[in-house]
Amino acid sequence: MIRFFAVCVAVFATWNVSAIAQSANDVVWVQIEAQPNLQDGLTRAQDYAQTLEDVNGFALGGGWYGILLGPYAPQDAQQVLQVYRAERLIPGDSYIAFSTALGAQFFPRGADLLQRGTLTAQAAPTPEPSEEEAPRTALDGTSDPDADDVAGPAPSQAVAVPDETPAQARQSERLLTAEERRGLQTALQWAGFYNAAIDGSFGRGTRNSMAAWQTANGFEPTGVLTTVQRAALFAQYNAVLEGLDLRRVTDTKIGIEVKLPMSLVAFETYEPPFAQYNSIDGDLPRALLISQQGDSATLAGLYQIMQTLEIVPLEGERSLDRSSFVLIGRNDSIVSETRARLDDGQIKGFTLIWPAGDEERRTRVISEMQASFTRLPGVLDPAAGNAADQQIDLVAGLSVRKPRLSRSGFYVDTRGAVVTTSEAVQSCTRITLDDDIEAELSTVDADLGVAVLTPAQILAPAQVAQFSPVPPRLKSDVAVAGYSYEGVLEAPSMTFGTLADLQGLRGEEDVTRLNLESLPGDAGGPVFDARGNVLGMLLPRGSGQRQLPQEVTFALAGSSIARVLETAGISTGGPGRTDPLAPEDITAQAVDMTVLVSCWE
Repeated sequence: MIRFFAVCVAVFATWNVSAIAQSANDVVWVQIEAQPNLQDGLTRAQDYAQTLEDVNGFALGGGWYGILLGPYAPQDAQQVLQVYRAERLIPGDSYIAFSTALGAQFFPRGADLLQRGTLTAQAAPTPEPSEEEAPRTALDGTSDPDADDVAGPAPSQAVAVPDETPAQARQSERLLTAEERRGLQTALQWAGFYNAAIDGSFGRGTRNSMAAWQTANGFEPTGVLTTVQRAALFAQYNAVLEGLDLRRVTDTKIGIEVKLPMSLVAFETYEPPFAQYNSIDGDLPRALLISQQGDSATLAGLYQIMQTLEIVPLEGERSLDRSSFVLIGRNDSIVSETRARLDDGQIKGFTLIWPAGDEERRTRVISEMQASFTRLPGVLDPAAGNAADQQIDLVAGLSVRKPRLSRSGFYVDTRGAVVTTSEAVQSCTRITLDDDIEAELSTVDADLGVAVLTPAQILAPAQVAQFSPVPPRLKSDVAVAGYSYEGVLEAPSMTFGTLADLQGLRGEEDVTRLNLESLPGDAGGPVFDARGNVLGMLLPRGSGQRQLPQEVTFALAGSSIARVLETAGISTGGPGRTDPLAPEDITAQAVDMTVLVSCWE
């Protein structure tokens, strides 16, 4: 017996029936085959059990019986699927299946892992022995004690349906509609035997692909599929959809008709512009139907907004034109695909969110949704949904993607370089300025607690820091600009205080002490003197055991920042001002200079 991932197999082997049934929503299966009757399903399950671990058989509904491996955790199932496929131990069209698709269990005999009942099949019929294999008889006429004794009548044999001759196959093929001919090419393409246009024309390429499929499936390679062979091809093609209950859903409130996997999702709510269909058993899969009035600008706005949602991961293909967009997002957990089109002032489309690692079924469901998508009159009323259940971090009831943390920073040159606290850029997979401008870490000095960021695109900031040309005076007024609430407010806040000391509590010369109350989001923001010059950068509050008074904060001195910038090859914004500025002018300058720095996982 082949043993795969001994640890995970051992874990699942120790589960009892009750534990597996209670956690059926947390496990998945690898479906490797389906048979149209119980006896064949039992026979194939017994064959697989000779070489593979964890073989089970379940009724699938519609008269089909599936052979599956499992149960596994989702990540383990994906590894089993990939390795067994690569080693050709299971068919290439095997896929991840969910417990919701499974009914009563028929293999192993007596097992009932999901507590949904058991099925029993008769033993396979014993063939009549040939003369050479006939039971031996002793000289006295009694049966040989070593011969098998079979009691009772043999079960009736199934009658085989004769297949068509090539001439009959061509004749039945002529009766196919254009849509059916294209469907055959699509199924051959899915099976990996056809890579030309889906045009319904059976030329040399299509004939060669049919012959290749016939050879791979044990048929004579005539290049013309018989009725039985076409049925077998479509059975393979549609096996991946078994148990999904793809059903046409008609919603006149949104003006859309489309097929959805109704064994997995159910309607939840209207949240304009979406009708939300959420998973029946867990977080995934999910589907959104899109319906709203609009124009090209509305379409582009929806395209941008959806990319801020957690359900649309950052990696993936995406395209936008004046009348449609496609938006695909992928990560280790989910794959999200959105397709929307503007037609006659109405934007309609859909989003499907599917578990990662089940790409074959996902692409087939997407294909079925596209083929069945029908626009009906009307769009979703913008007032639909629950207006009382609104939150700033939700869009139409969907969670907005949020950074791990956000801090402040400020521009230090005319090309958009930014100084911030090193705390803001630790262990980030992605750094942004003001939410949507990508930035890269240019220089970091962990000892000083300062980092320099370079935007991915050249910027032209309205204000750039000018560092104070003279030492500040003790007890003089200072102001800090920062995103105190980490981006909840769209503009930086101003906090006013005084300069308490030109050094740290232990005499550190790179640090000045301020008498000023700050919040975590203010860290990295510029500290201004009364002339609008930058004295330094606000440092994060310490997280040690010693708790300082709330009004005690520290700033990295401007001279130290200038040395870091010089090392990074960045020239500062020139000599500072010598004349005082009104507080409102300092505030206007600070708003143009200060940026929100966000760290994303």
